[in-house]
Amino acid sequence: MQRKGNTTDSKKGPVVVGLWGVRYQVKDVQRSIAFYTETLGFNLDQQNLPAFGQVSVRDLKLILSGPGASGSRPMPDGRRQEPGGWNRVVLQVKDLTVFINELKKQGMRFRNEMEVGPGGKQIQLEDPDGNPIELFEPAGR
Repeated sequence: MQRKGNTTDSKKGPVVVGLWGVRYQVKDVQRSIAFYTETLGFNLDQQNLPAFGQVSVRDLKLILSGPGASGSRPMPDGRRQEPGGWNRVVLQVKDLTVFINELKKQGMRFRNEMEVGPGGKQIQLEDPDGNPIELFEPAGR
């Protein structure tokens, strides 16, 4: 018996096999690669300029789709995929306060000031295209 919402094909196993990565729409792939590798310490996995790049840190792959990339094409109803929004990658960092000060000295843009809650401290940084990145330091355990 299959339940509603079951993601299993009885002959082949799970349909969803895992998280591949997160796609961000960007205006300039080369600039975005530089930001993620030089500012945030990501590794460069792939690039096919000017349309596409992929960077990673540990198990997170960030797919950077520029204008003209297959992952940036308009929807059938004509809506365009654009950078920005509020959904975001959350990156765990050490010593958030120190890291914020370093990024501010480099002229990086933040959407807010550091917030502190029961789970930890966080702030929203913007990449060069306005895509949000949450920097998060968990509360001491």
